[in-house]
Amino acid sequence: MAAKKKKPSDGRRIICENRKARHDYHVIESLEAGIVLSGSEVKSLRTGKAHLTDSYVRIERGEMWLVNAHIAMYEQANRYNHESRATRKLLVKRDEIESWDRRIREKGLTGVPLEMYFKGSWVKVKVALVKGKAEYDKRHALREKQDKREMDRAIRNRQRD
Repeated sequence: MAAKKKKPSDGRRIICENRKARHDYHVIESLEAGIVLSGSEVKSLRTGKAHLTDSYVRIERGEMWLVNAHIAMYEQANRYNHESRATRKLLVKRDEIESWDRRIREKGLTGVPLEMYFKGSWVKVKVALVKGKAEYDKRHALREKQDKREMDRAIRNRQRD
């Protein structure tokens, strides 16, 4: 059985997150996109069997595509099953796609999925326009996270006394 995913306050049920993307990139802008799926893919997502590691967003001929996202095969789907690493179409307004395509070509940015979630009965993907971090930025972010954790721990211990 799949592990329980945390439920944000806005009614979303998160299926999977791409935590590595937040570590490796500076997020510039994000948007919510619908995704075209088959029935066996949705059933597999309901069990939480998906991950976004190493996936990215590609724009071709005015359409946005999610590439290399893994949705595990649904065991009960027999011959109507889906391919686990298929390229899937994202549903985004045309002006958004054109804006992102222009920015990706001009500024050398990349499109990356941050999370996949259910919003009601619909599957949505939060995609972000990102710029790569340098190695020292990653170390700095880790150090800040560790310092914050230590401060929180010290405050908690002080409140107990």
